[in-house]
Amino acid sequence: MTPATEEKTTSAAEGFADAAESLRDALIAIRRELHSAVEIGLDLPRTQEILLRELADLDLEVTRGEGLTSITAVLRGGRPGPVVLLRGDMDGLPIAEATGLPFAATSGAMHACGHDLHMAGLLGGARLLAARRDELAGTVVFMFQPGEEGQAGGRLMIEEGVLDAAGARPVAAYALHVDSATPQGQLVTREGAMMASASALRMTLHGTGGHAAFPQLGIDPVPVAAQLILAAQTFAARRLPATDQAVISITRLSSDSEASNVLAASVFLEANIRTLSMTTLDTVRAELPAMLAGIAEANGCRLETEFIASYPVTYNDPAETREVLSVLDDLLGVDRVTRLAAPSMASEDFSYVLQEVPGALVFVGAAPDSGPMPLHSEHAVFDDGVLPLQATVLAELAWRRLARG
Repeated sequence: MTPATEEKTTSAAEGFADAAESLRDALIAIRRELHSAVEIGLDLPRTQEILLRELADLDLEVTRGEGLTSITAVLRGGRPGPVVLLRGDMDGLPIAEATGLPFAATSGAMHACGHDLHMAGLLGGARLLAARRDELAGTVVFMFQPGEEGQAGGRLMIEEGVLDAAGARPVAAYALHVDSATPQGQLVTREGAMMASASALRMTLHGTGGHAAFPQLGIDPVPVAAQLILAAQTFAARRLPATDQAVISITRLSSDSEASNVLAASVFLEANIRTLSMTTLDTVRAELPAMLAGIAEANGCRLETEFIASYPVTYNDPAETREVLSVLDDLLGVDRVTRLAAPSMASEDFSYVLQEVPGALVFVGAAPDSGPMPLHSEHAVFDDGVLPLQATVLAELAWRRLARG
């Protein structure tokens, strides 16, 4: 980087922070409007309407999704350069809010994972970068994505062409995710695996049923189901390397018996599977169903299985992440930037973007003054005073990556 470029970058950083602070009240107001208007899944018409309204005066190339209410907005800088993508997710969760906030949602859905802040922060980043359009050395794609909470909206947007929206594929992609359990303004990330893959194994265990007084006359699948549950836990502990473990949790268990004196003819189970590498996921997918089917057969039962692959591992490209950490250290100081020691076993569908484009996901602390709050809780509260920081970080990451060419 030449001295002239360094001077320009430093000037931009100072300007972004000041300009973001001037947007504070507007960003908080937008976030609270989005919070109250929360919608779930892939069809978010009211949320899309609010975002389109806020983007309307920025002179961006805006397109809407075809199979989902996504928004792709392209900002072309005044100077030639590559493409960078910034992502914010849009959907809430089917949770009845119990925060008591004056802007709390009343529809039975809730932004309990902070996606309202993600949208408002990305809008702020778009405003900061659009104001410096003439100086911008390249193009920024703003990806507003529905369906993060289990519907794979990121994958659907990729299939609809978000990565090609600017005409050239992005050289890097970044996303921020607020965390209501991390102190306000603290930024957290790591190289490599950042979050786990998420998959499910659905199982139907068939016995014969019968009279509860005469179990010897039939094949009762219920005690066999108990064996399968214990075997799944043993699989994770004994069939996988200690350095690359998986979390296997039985999350659903039911039988077809509706009377206390009737043995079930079948039992339904579902396992949630989290891994930190595709190698381990492949092992689990190939070996776990076979092992469980063998146990079922040894007990006279038959096991049907269906493996459902969901989000892949969220993998932060090491080189890009080192650059991100350098930018964050420069902006905030090393005391406010945490190198995460181990990945989170939660999952994220920004993983689909990071499979295609090198980049990084960063957590931003947004814990309220009242103390840490868990995500996905009806009581989850976020300090939206963090929004100017979100906007600044997103704008700065894009600006500096484009400046690197």
